[in-house]
Amino acid sequence: MLKPLSSDRWNYSTAAHLLNRAGFGGPPADIQNLADLGPAKAVASLLDYEAISDPTLNPDWAKPNPEEVLKYRDAIKNGTPEEKKKLQQEQQQTFQRRMLELRGWWLRRMTYGPRPFQEKMVLFWHGHFATSVDKVRNPYFMWRQNDLFRRLATDNWQNLLTQTGKDPAMLLWLDQAQSRKAHPNENFAREVMELFALGEGHYTEHDIAEAARALTGWSFEFQDQQYIYRPFIHDQGSKTFLGHTGNFDGDDVITIIVSQPQAARFITAKLWNYFAGQMPSEELNAALAANFRAHGNNFKPFLRDLFQSEEFYSDDIVRNQVKSPVQWLVGSVRVLECELPPPFVSWGMLRQLGQDLFAPPNVKGWDGGVTWITTNTLLTRYNDAQALVEGTVPPLAAGDFARKAGNGGGGKLEKALQRVRLGGVNVEKILTPAERADKTALVAALEHRLYQAALNSGQQQTLRDFLAAKTKLSNADIATTIRLMMSTPEYQVT
Repeated sequence: MLKPLSSDRWNYSTAAHLLNRAGFGGPPADIQNLADLGPAKAVASLLDYEAISDPTLNPDWAKPNPEEVLKYRDAIKNGTPEEKKKLQQEQQQTFQRRMLELRGWWLRRMTYGPRPFQEKMVLFWHGHFATSVDKVRNPYFMWRQNDLFRRLATDNWQNLLTQTGKDPAMLLWLDQAQSRKAHPNENFAREVMELFALGEGHYTEHDIAEAARALTGWSFEFQDQQYIYRPFIHDQGSKTFLGHTGNFDGDDVITIIVSQPQAARFITAKLWNYFAGQMPSEELNAALAANFRAHGNNFKPFLRDLFQSEEFYSDDIVRNQVKSPVQWLVGSVRVLECELPPPFVSWGMLRQLGQDLFAPPNVKGWDGGVTWITTNTLLTRYNDAQALVEGTVPPLAAGDFARKAGNGGGGKLEKALQRVRLGGVNVEKILTPAERADKTALVAALEHRLYQAALNSGQQQTLRDFLAAKTKLSNADIATTIRLMMSTPEYQVT
């Protein structure tokens, strides 16, 4: 079993590690607050988020609108070619506007919301179930799935798998809504085992075919915009699936999958990798899975034990994880206590860095880890760091948004975006007068804020050489120092 972390090992560094991994990091005051709580209360302050009020309002369009659906279907069916073209253009504009709003809405929840761990779990489930708006083509369904992950973020494994499988976005994404007993679609049946719950090698092609038969009947009501079970398209015959035989339906398939010992090993390994930054050893994974099973496949008590375990704070875990683009952007805004860029700028940044929210690259989601870092994305991170610190829109992000919105790279929109001014870093807010006046104190304070650790001697000397040429530190000099420190390999990991 996992070994509990001794309270005498709890300090500012371990509290920072917890906040970085179970949230999106934060300024020194937030870290110190966790350090003062002790390990158990610190973990509880993040995990027991239901006790914290969340006043965030949903987008005003985030609700079923059957009248709009009927109007669109009628117009497409009976309208003139000109009317259809106009309507489709209007729909596309609405689609783009709402998706931009949705991305900004979620990023603001991650950055400023009172429940960082809940949002970190939503981000995990989004990558795990990897549903893309590029195929779903409906912002409301993408919001609805995002909200499902939020409501069930630390719920029961079987319930989450079942509800996600019946979610409209998933029904469309993996074509389950089109599955019929005469022609069962195997997409969801395959992915629920290969990518969601078991992994390759723990099922057969026969299991996929039988699961697809059992899942027929899980469908979608287009007008009501919700899941519906249709018994007349369900295969009522006997199926043999993962060693079990019976007249199974989709709920039975999920129950049988979750009952497999491999289901616990699979999801606990993915969660450990997500939070700890590396795949667990076989011995550790066995302990994780046993803990998860002992808690009835419920995520919250399992994660509570994980975050209070000695293993989670071992030397090979702390500061070994490459920040995802979302972690980098949200964490940077939080640690710098600056403004989150507006949605169109944030979207451009994340796309350039390789993590376009609501549009993962494929059914496997993002690979993560060291794959986040390439020559191009590293340079982009450095440019984005400058943009955050100085308060300007990076040209790459501006150009990417302009092109995606249908404007040429040299168009008016791109030029306008490059003139947008963001808030930038207020150095007088995040540093005391003494820290701004003393070069040694300045570097120490920024190390404490940006890394929660000290740079190596060579990097410290580079900063001292840069600062030595300044007779008196200006706010611009300090901002440049912050940018230089964000452009180190150490800042790309957490």
